[in-house]
Amino acid sequence: MAQTEKRPVLGVLGGLGPAASCYLYQMLIDHTPASRDQDHIDVVISSRASTPDRTAYIKGESTDDPFAVMEQDGRSLVAYGATVLAIPCNTAHYFYDRLAAALPVPVLNMPRLTVAEAKARGCKKLGILATEGTLLAGTYQLMCGEAGLDWAAPCPARQQDVTSLIYGQIKQGRRADMAQFGAVVADLEQQGCDMAVLGCTELSLIKRDEHLGPFFIDSTEILCRAALRACGVEPVGFDDFA
Repeated sequence: MAQTEKRPVLGVLGGLGPAASCYLYQMLIDHTPASRDQDHIDVVISSRASTPDRTAYIKGESTDDPFAVMEQDGRSLVAYGATVLAIPCNTAHYFYDRLAAALPVPVLNMPRLTVAEAKARGCKKLGILATEGTLLAGTYQLMCGEAGLDWAAPCPARQQDVTSLIYGQIKQGRRADMAQFGAVVADLEQQGCDMAVLGCTELSLIKRDEHLGPFFIDSTEILCRAALRACGVEPVGFDDFA
């Protein structure tokens, strides 16, 4: 009897926050060419919402290090059978190097993949829409440097708007104030950005709800595409510019 080929298993290190993890899982389903259950990829999800706040730790407002929880959950996902991991949280990629070194399977790097895609689409200057923690960590700035892209972040007042959108609206289950969002985007456009990254997975929900155009590159979409391909599936149903 022929031995059944072992299928890849995607491990999702989630709960950072829960809505973003849920959205990634739904996106994986929606963009898989499937006519039956067995055509979908195998996924195991850890949604530990109690993981300490990443931004608070990065900013020095908390000494509660999220890494220990992330490493434990990563190892649990691998023990359950995960052959590749995805982390639907840009801010958590502050811990990427430590986590990738600690785990025996590949860990997809969402910011690096997203910046590479922005460059492939012809971006010259990328606007960074992200948490204060991600900006302080320099995660996207470093990836832009590696890729040879210029970048800009919102001015302090507009970054306060981004923080309000993420923590005061989306994480509380409310739709984004699009006037507030528009003011942030206008600031990036005035700085010469020809594209902006939705560099927080909560901000990805704005694209879902408000149908944003090609000026925006969605880090969750990029992670979804990479995760499906890592599991041997070519994604379908994305916009031509995605």
